[in-house]
Amino acid sequence: MSSRRDFLRNCGLLAAGTTLGGLNFEAFASNSPSTAESLFAAGDYEPLKGIKFPIRSLKAQTDKQISYVVVGAGNRGNVYSRYAKRFPENAKIVGVSDINEFRLKKMADAHNVPQENRFGDYHEIMAAPKLADAMVISLPDDLHYEACMLALAKGYHVLLEKPIAQTEKECRNILAQSRKYNRIVAVCHVLRYAPYFIALREVVRSGLIGDVVSIQHLEPIEATHMAHSYVRGNWHSSKATTPIILAKSCHDLDIIRWILDKPCKRVAAEGSLYYFKAANAPEGAPMRCTDGCPHADSCPFDAVRLYGKLKQRRSVLDLDGKASVEEVVAKLKTTDYGRCVFHCDNDQPDHYVTTLEFEDGVTASFSMEAFTPWGGRRTRIMGTKGYIEGDMKEFVVTDFISRKGKIWNMDVEEVPEYKGAGHGGGDLALFRDFVEAIAYEDPTRLTSNIEASVESHIIGFMCEKSRLSGKKAEVKI
Repeated sequence: MSSRRDFLRNCGLLAAGTTLGGLNFEAFASNSPSTAESLFAAGDYEPLKGIKFPIRSLKAQTDKQISYVVVGAGNRGNVYSRYAKRFPENAKIVGVSDINEFRLKKMADAHNVPQENRFGDYHEIMAAPKLADAMVISLPDDLHYEACMLALAKGYHVLLEKPIAQTEKECRNILAQSRKYNRIVAVCHVLRYAPYFIALREVVRSGLIGDVVSIQHLEPIEATHMAHSYVRGNWHSSKATTPIILAKSCHDLDIIRWILDKPCKRVAAEGSLYYFKAANAPEGAPMRCTDGCPHADSCPFDAVRLYGKLKQRRSVLDLDGKASVEEVVAKLKTTDYGRCVFHCDNDQPDHYVTTLEFEDGVTASFSMEAFTPWGGRRTRIMGTKGYIEGDMKEFVVTDFISRKGKIWNMDVEEVPEYKGAGHGGGDLALFRDFVEAIAYEDPTRLTSNIEASVESHIIGFMCEKSRLSGKKAEVKI
């Protein structure tokens, strides 16, 4: 097995063939079992040649420094604040807004934001004079619409965290507002900017596997992530935020649409909340994990173990990085993250399956699953001349004549500049293109322009309509 993995690693180096900033960088295959190994029991693997997969520098190709403000200094706001730290010549944060004083101070201090440009509620920054070229909106889902509409009217270009808004009408209104004020809106469909998905799309567009007939795509959420974000966390309620098909999986619908490059005509969806509900609570389970649950040792979702002992996802608790288990438990006693997963007021489905019919009869099936031990999308693409299978780290292309597997496997975050870039490099690559779009006043520098993002969101709204009605839904753009 080790020699096979060494060979795959070497294939990755050859297949990547990438240039970053004029320099050649090595890329290494994962130490985990590869897609290629699972697909082929014997035979040779060839590097994928003849198609260029350039890995661009994350530094924006402009001499202009853009200024931006961050509205919402939580997890995603911090992701996009990193760009200003890495490339200060390209971008500078000049204002921050958040009702959470801990998060506001942490981000503002990190970027030396003057006191007068530190705001609480986002209405305060909207009422102030325009401070910057652009605004990053990373607020809770239900605040996206008003904040974005106000920002565009104020003259800001906007980087808008997904999902765009809570309804199809609101999404369309934001599109109209961007046109009215001639402002750029980039929705954070970051997978479009990840080298893996760029390479996957280029192989499809090259014709190497002929015409695409069908796609199977899986988003494995990972069980404890589901419990954290969609049972206990910010997105536990589809009504207060957005349905999980948009809150979590609008990335996936967008990627399918982007790869196929065809309009979606109709959808059908099924799914429900199967497990995380009171009827499945073990006997004697208290309302909170911190109340001495007798099932703590056998429960995969015990909050004391996950947040306290295993130190998972602690950033939501607004504690210092050196916080003790006791300090974490104290926080769990007063926040939703300490609640028993069977005693939360959640309604998001924990399994969701949808079929999509595209122009020319091309089909796709998408499955979002909570109960997996790992995350990372899995994709199968069936063409008239070949087949692709990938796991977001590598993919293998098999043509029907030679039956030889050609592999693309590049651990992008092992490229020095891409370390910590998020979503396979997509997070900061998106911001790079956003900077360039503003600097050159050219929205075509963005892959995820507002028109494309609204279209894939409408697909998501129709999926939810189908799931709730039990009928197929037509997609009308």
